[in-house]
Amino acid sequence: MTATVFVGGLLGAMLLGMPIAFAVLISAVLLMLFLGEFDPQVVAQNAVGGADNFILMAVPFFILAGEFMNAGGLSRRIVDMAMAFVGHLRGGLGYVAIMAALVLASLSGSAVADTAALGALLVPMMREAGYNTERSCGLIAAGGIIAPVIPPSIGFLLFGVVANVSITQLFMAGIAPGAMMAISLVVAWWWVSRRDAFTPAPRTPWPDRMRALGRGVWAMMMPVIIIGGLKMGIFTPTEAAVVAAFYALFVGLVVYRELNLQSIYHCLLIAARTSAVVLILVAMAMVASYMITIADVPDQIGAWLEPFAGSPGMLVAAMVLVAFLLGMVLDFIPIILILTPVFMPIIHQAGVDPVYFGVVFIMTAAIGMITPPVGVVLNVIASIGKVSVERAIRGVLPFLVAETMIVVLLLLFPAFVTVPAGWWR
Repeated sequence: MTATVFVGGLLGAMLLGMPIAFAVLISAVLLMLFLGEFDPQVVAQNAVGGADNFILMAVPFFILAGEFMNAGGLSRRIVDMAMAFVGHLRGGLGYVAIMAALVLASLSGSAVADTAALGALLVPMMREAGYNTERSCGLIAAGGIIAPVIPPSIGFLLFGVVANVSITQLFMAGIAPGAMMAISLVVAWWWVSRRDAFTPAPRTPWPDRMRALGRGVWAMMMPVIIIGGLKMGIFTPTEAAVVAAFYALFVGLVVYRELNLQSIYHCLLIAARTSAVVLILVAMAMVASYMITIADVPDQIGAWLEPFAGSPGMLVAAMVLVAFLLGMVLDFIPIILILTPVFMPIIHQAGVDPVYFGVVFIMTAAIGMITPPVGVVLNVIASIGKVSVERAIRGVLPFLVAETMIVVLLLLFPAFVTVPAGWWR
């Protein structure tokens, strides 16, 4: 019954048009009232304690790094570098979008920021070259959601904090699945575009390719520094976020010289606003997490999932299906903050490796950003590409299917995720 009260309160508040953060808080307070344990001090303590976390300091710095990267010219040079090497192929601008999305994902960790940057650069070029606009927008949107899977990932940061799972292990485990998502997009793009008539770009001479590579090497060094530093234990994920922000600022200000005081102020402002939205969600989710634990909601959800209890693989698949369906109506971060405290006790009880589950769960939540009707990345690319959301949905469908098949593949073959052997007992 307590699970029904929590879910009913959450959905009811959302249907009234309440912001997600406050809808989560309302559902937690309703659960308190139902149990007869309402205490404003408990609400305040858990909210403050939820946001007062050293690891969460990485969120605003990674967001800031992404803003510096886009404003400082790193994104454009990555696109130029990809264009020099694969732009001449049949449908080459599509492969440029995928290659650039994979590299940008290793820099910012934000699907919305990557999609906006790539869309602004590539959609006009693809339209001018005769590419189908809605399909081009769909490809860029599907490429953008690789960002939450490839480190540094804000999704892994939030999941690691809420689930008490090693963020460094999550980062390392996300590399191969993120690359698999990119490969699935290459295959899907080849399939859907093989009969289209394009205006191919001229082949770039090797000297020009080397110059493009030289101009992009500063941008390419950023993921090497972050992942290498984490792997060698030089810094923590929070410190890695600070290093990423400083590096992007240094390159944009000193090397490429495209940042100035006005653009830096604009980047700081956007990062502050975005971070405030994320952190207030985290604070309210921690209140809900506390009440979910007190009310034994995971046990009730576990009873609903009991038919799958005998098979850890089927149990994870059922949870992934729930996350996929919720992704159609909820944004990426609320899904993580709402479902993680519910699912993790069940995952631990079933003996499933939490790192493996975290990767598959985050991938599914990321796919939710391109599923209709609420997909936030779809709305971003529709706005940038000047197409209707309906056309963007049609364009993204083949790529949505391709990336969903990667999740299914990981459910069938967990070994593709780099985690300790024996992901279930």
